[in-house]
This record gives sequence, C-alpha cells and structure tokens, in this order.
Amino acid sequence: MTDLLIKNGRILDPANRRDETADLLIQNGRIACIEPDLAIKGVETIDASGKIVSPGLVDMHVHLRDPGFPKKETIQTGCRAAAAGGFTSVACLPNTDPPIDSPEIVQYIAQRAKHADARVYPIACATEKMQGEKLADTDALLNAGAIGFSDDGLPIESTALMRELLARAEARGFAVYPHAEVFALTRGGHMHKGAVSCELGLKGMPAEGEAGMVERDIDLVRQTGGRLHILHISVKRAVKLVRRAKAEGLPVTCEASPHHIALTDEDVRILGTAGKMSPPLRSKEDRDAVIQGLQDGSIDALATDHAPHTTQEKLRAFADAPNGIVGLETAVGVLLTHLVHTGLLSLSDVIAKLTAEPAHILGIDGGNLSEGKPADIAVIDPDLEWIANANLFKSKSRNTPFHGWTLKGRAVMTVLGGRVTYQTIGKR
Repeated sequence: MTDLLIKNGRILDPANRRDETADLLIQNGRIACIEPDLAIKGVETIDASGKIVSPGLVDMHVHLRDPGFPKKETIQTGCRAAAAGGFTSVACLPNTDPPIDSPEIVQYIAQRAKHADARVYPIACATEKMQGEKLADTDALLNAGAIGFSDDGLPIESTALMRELLARAEARGFAVYPHAEVFALTRGGHMHKGAVSCELGLKGMPAEGEAGMVERDIDLVRQTGGRLHILHISVKRAVKLVRRAKAEGLPVTCEASPHHIALTDEDVRILGTAGKMSPPLRSKEDRDAVIQGLQDGSIDALATDHAPHTTQEKLRAFADAPNGIVGLETAVGVLLTHLVHTGLLSLSDVIAKLTAEPAHILGIDGGNLSEGKPADIAVIDPDLEWIANANLFKSKSRNTPFHGWTLKGRAVMTVLGGRVTYQTIGKR
C-alpha cells in the first residue's frame, strides 16, 4: 500500500451529493483529502482527466461458488473479477456446498476473503440447508458476520416461515432477500413464457410466477414491518407492486440486473444457453417497465447476479443447462452503454444505484468518498469503447451473453483500502 494522488478526475459521489472536478489524495489506506489543484510532492500520481472518480462499486448480488464449486469460481477469482469491473464490495448469496447456514461457513468466507480483491459480505440461508422447512439460526449467523438472509434461487414457499423471518427482520434490523417465484406456476420452465418460448418449443415461465410472490411478500411486510429487498426484479407487475409499496411507506426495496436491461426473450433465439437465467430474459414490455422503475426510483439498485458456470455445463441442451451468467466485468459497460449513453438515466443516477443505494440497503460502511473512510475507489472512463472478450475475464467462468459486444464505458482503476487491485490507466 502506497500513498496515491488521483488528479483532475470528475469526483462523482452521490452519497455526499458531490459532483465536481477535483483531486483525491489517499494516505495510509484512507481518503485524506478531496480538493481542486492539490500539489503533493513525492506521491505516486494518476492523471484521471476525463475520467469519473467514484466510490468503489457495490454489487449486492453475486455467487462466488465458494465453498464447494472451485471449477466455477472461488472467492479469490470472483473478487479479482469484481476488481476488474470496478467493484470493491460484494454480497455473496448462499447456494454453496455446504450452504451458508452455519457460523462456521460464514467465518470460512471471512477468512478466505481477508486478502481478496474485494470486501465480501455473506447473505446467509433463510432456512436450514435452503430446504424451506425450518428457519436458520438467524441470531447465530448475524453474530458470525452475516448481513441478511435468503434462500437464493429458491423461494421461501411457506407463508408462515416468511412471516416469521420478516418478524425477526423487524426485531433485529436486518433485511430479507428473497428470490420471488411461485413454483406452482413456473416449475419445469426454461425461459420466459411468450411467443418465443412457443416458437422454440420450450416450456415457459410466466411473468405472474414472479409477480405473485412479490405480492405475497409485500403483504407480509404490511403485517410485520420487516425489511424486504427483492432480488433481480424483472416483470412489469412486480415493479408496479414495489412502486405502490413505496408510496405506502413500506420498507421495500429492489434491484435490477444489467441483462434484464440490455436483453429480452427475443435474444434467446441467438444466444441459446448464454441467455438462460432465472428470472429469465423477459418481454420488451417488461424490460421497458424495469427501465421506467429505474428512472422513477421504484428500483433502488443495480446488481449483476454474477453466476459462474463451467463451459461444459452451458454447452448442454437448453433444458439441461444451468441458469445464470457472469456479470461483474461487463456491468459498467452494459449499464453505461444502454442507460447513460442512450439518455435513459444520468451517470450520477447509475453510479448511485451501484454505490450509495446498495451500501445503504446492505447496511455496510461503503459506497461513499467521505474523508477519513477507507479508500475504496473506482476510476471509470465513461467514453472508453472496448470489446467484451470472455477469454480475458478474471473470473474462472466464461458464461456471458455479451462476448464480442462493443461496449462504451469501463473501469480503468480500482482501489481497495488504498491498495490498487486493478489498473489499466497510466501512471506518471
């Protein structure tokens, strides 16, 4: 770790309502000063002219596959991918082997992440072994370092269990992060139910399979007051339900993923299994509703749902291939290309949904450039055009629908606690 001066960048810090051209000085791993025209001799200097200097990005929804699936990803490789994408903090979901349902596994993750290239915050299992039958020991898991609870890709089907979990959330101040899906409507489905699924002869997953569970969970929030964060929202009616819940003042938040903004079910024809995920790529109408939700604040955060799989798994027939794509290294490019450079959202809004908003929802100390705080920083070139090449990813996995795409906007430097974890921008 060395002291570092980042000069001439556009300081974009939504948490502190700061947007100005200035210099940022890092000393002893912390943000020492942000002022125009700093003159510090003997300090390594980076010229960030034309670049954005933002808080390190926060991804509140990743799958690190560790423990249990080292061929797909490890904490180390996943965090390297995070750093290459400008992320300094990630919240990992619990579908590991064994799942994150004991203090020992939470502590294992903390130990493995000590020297990784991003801060890792475990979201633990809501139910024991994610089996949906008995709630996990939430107090023990919180005391070990878990920050919230989810059964990941499995919905909590029991209304009684979900009500009790939200009651605990209200009492202890944590959030619940459910995967919203009514299995009775979606079981056996492989993509969004619509004209394309019929054309391809694939069983579809109707939009109501997501919206119906969102509606149930919001009703339970009305009863308990517990905090609810809906993962990867993707359908029009679900966005409407969240918008209404916010208007009521309910503690409900949600996130959207880059792939549900850049792609629709129409793309599955070409992408094949690279476009297979859960929730699936949706209709254009749903995609437009997600964008509108981002514009009006109904959708609070952007999160990748980074889900690594091996090439061999994704080469299976569509019905047999696993759901999921990697997203940490393409998120900035996809979001700036499809939201900022199209004029749909401002750069400040996108950065807020990647920093201050997810940090606030997770309850972590990050997502800002406050002086005295650990120097977690992303330097982003918003105008850099590049071609996404999965073969060059830091992630162990290559399962992306964006391979070969020309994207505009990329992280060129990432700093974690004053330590440079990724850098393509020149030094002087």
